[in-house]
Amino acid sequence: MIHVVFQQADIEVLKKAQELDESLAGDVQIVRDDYAVGPIQNIYEPEGYQARRQYWKELLDYSPYNSDQLMEMVDDRLMVHNLKRTLDENEKEIIWIWMGQNQHDVCGYYWLVSQLKNYHARVFVLYLNNLPFINEKGLIFYPTALHQIQPKEFLKAKKLARKVTLSEFEVDPDEWKKLMDENGAVRILEGGKKIVSKDETFYDKDILVELTAEAQKGNKAMQNILSKMKNKTGDVTLLGRMKVLAEEGKIELTGEPSKGWKEFDVKLKSTAPEEVTELNS
Repeated sequence: MIHVVFQQADIEVLKKAQELDESLAGDVQIVRDDYAVGPIQNIYEPEGYQARRQYWKELLDYSPYNSDQLMEMVDDRLMVHNLKRTLDENEKEIIWIWMGQNQHDVCGYYWLVSQLKNYHARVFVLYLNNLPFINEKGLIFYPTALHQIQPKEFLKAKKLARKVTLSEFEVDPDEWKKLMDENGAVRILEGGKKIVSKDETFYDKDILVELTAEAQKGNKAMQNILSKMKNKTGDVTLLGRMKVLAEEGKIELTGEPSKGWKEFDVKLKSTAPEEVTELNS
């Protein structure tokens, strides 16, 4: 059994669950890219792949992260190549795709499953779609990500495993093809597996409503934004939008983000409250 997840934090919690339940034993692979943002047109072709790598390189170069190291780490094409090779070499091998109720995981699922049609009888999905679990305090909650679940709760989660149907292997790649053709800057989950394309300004409201006329350190501002936003995205994506908002004169960003999250300050410009009012109207 090969498990596929879409977030780094999912790996640790799944491995802890494997220690509790031998039936979950198996290799854990990860799709690292966040296909809910950025260009995806012709993504399986060399030009589309390179356009996406350039998109991430520009964002990462502006961020505190080591862009060269991260770009080298993220090679989902190689992961899929090795996955297919394993399936070809072992006809009894199966895949369990774990998917939380968020656009990051669902877009990753679409990208992945569109490449696995030849193995349809051996691909299973576990989608935590609006399902209740018990948290550490013994209370019922509805997780949106795999790593929010306690390891012992995976004993219940594994019962969700089902084969991806032949119908889904027809419909889901078509849905992904539509999203690729739309090539929106942002993709959000509206429910079930319904992903909707949005433009590059989609997260601007989340940024502007959490900034004030008083300067905040980048790390504090980012923490506030990420904790309040409904449709989650990554800090690199938000920082990229902050750069654009600063260029448009809607916020002030001073310092050098590439040197660290505490190495820059960000605040609203005097006209920005009007922008916030317009966004909220």
